[in-house]
Amino acid sequence: MAAEDAPKSSPLPPYPEMILAAIEALNDKNGSNKSAISKYIEGKYGELPPAHASLLTAHLARMKESGELIFLKNNYFRADAPDAPPKRGRGRPPKPRDPNAPPPPPKSASPRPRGRPPKAKDPISDAVAQATAGMPKARGRPPKKAKTAPAPAPAPAGDGSTPVKRGRGRPPKVRPAVPSETAAA
Repeated sequence: MAAEDAPKSSPLPPYPEMILAAIEALNDKNGSNKSAISKYIEGKYGELPPAHASLLTAHLARMKESGELIFLKNNYFRADAPDAPPKRGRGRPPKPRDPNAPPPPPKSASPRPRGRPPKAKDPISDAVAQATAGMPKARGRPPKKAKTAPAPAPAPAGDGSTPVKRGRGRPPKVRPAVPSETAAA
């Protein structure tokens, strides 16, 4: 029983410490890739858990996200290393400014604003919208609006002086006027 209580010989340090020690020991100016870090840890510490590869991958990803490591061209660098490449954002870098170039002219206020002018507000629709704001919306399709009393249409004249409103669809065939016997007499 006393043998079970004894601590295990050479417990493994945490993975982040092993990774940083491996990068420090490899001391490559181009950084250290994952396989080199893994071989160093296996050679130095020997007895590793069976899930060493996945643990190493997970810890490298976590350290990269937290900013402890910089990942560039499939190699890892310490973030605080003096020879680490500068951290660059995504996208195209901005153009360098010419110090001899004159400063850009200040933007003058244009006589009218850009874009489409705003619609004129209708006070009636604003009042209706404000009054119905708290009401629940009715379900289904809204009913058609009732037509207001149309203005009386002028009697169609056949002489063509006033335009006649045409109905929907194909117009009926025009039949030639047949002289009637009563009109001829």
